[in-house]
Amino acid sequence: MNKNDYIIRLEENKDYREVENLVRESFWNIYRPGCGEHYLIHVLRDDPAFVKELDFVMEKDGIIIGQNMFMKTIIKADDGKTTEVLTMGPICIAPVLKRKGYGKILLDYSLEMAAKLGFGAVLFEGNIDFYGKSGFDYAKKFGISYNDLPADADTSFFLCKELIPRYLDNVTGAYLTPQGYELDEADIDEFDKGFPPKEKLKLPGQIF
Repeated sequence: MNKNDYIIRLEENKDYREVENLVRESFWNIYRPGCGEHYLIHVLRDDPAFVKELDFVMEKDGIIIGQNMFMKTIIKADDGKTTEVLTMGPICIAPVLKRKGYGKILLDYSLEMAAKLGFGAVLFEGNIDFYGKSGFDYAKKFGISYNDLPADADTSFFLCKELIPRYLDNVTGAYLTPQGYELDEADIDEFDKGFPPKEKLKLPGQIF
């Protein structure tokens, strides 16, 4: 890989099906039998919280190999005030190109663009071993809890990165997941009928 063999650009309407298929291939049987992420991006594009200026695809040799998207949400502070933040994802790279550095390049570019637009912080669910390399840390270190989970719950999956230094100073409270991320299983199955058949498998390591 070199810096001249890919481009990162905003997603266009003509890309939608190609991106949905990419996401389906990337997430299939990873976290659950089958996946719902391809339907998720389909519905999030029409959500009021969707940030179209941060809806990116990565392209190599004319083929889309990666994507990332962002949604606006809030932290509901202990004093009742709210603080606007971003959440991120799905984010993916084509399976055949994973672990080659493309994912981090796409991630870092996306975060840089979010900062340039003036957003102060990103919170989302992810693996600290990967996302920590791009400056993410455990959200609990910032005093932010995950939705309504109890204080003693394991939230090591819940990560945060400030895009504006000290943006979350004096902010403590609960992160609220955008409603658009809540999907109906029947809707996922119906949407998936429009794609080539794939076998759903229950595999070790899946979390759902």
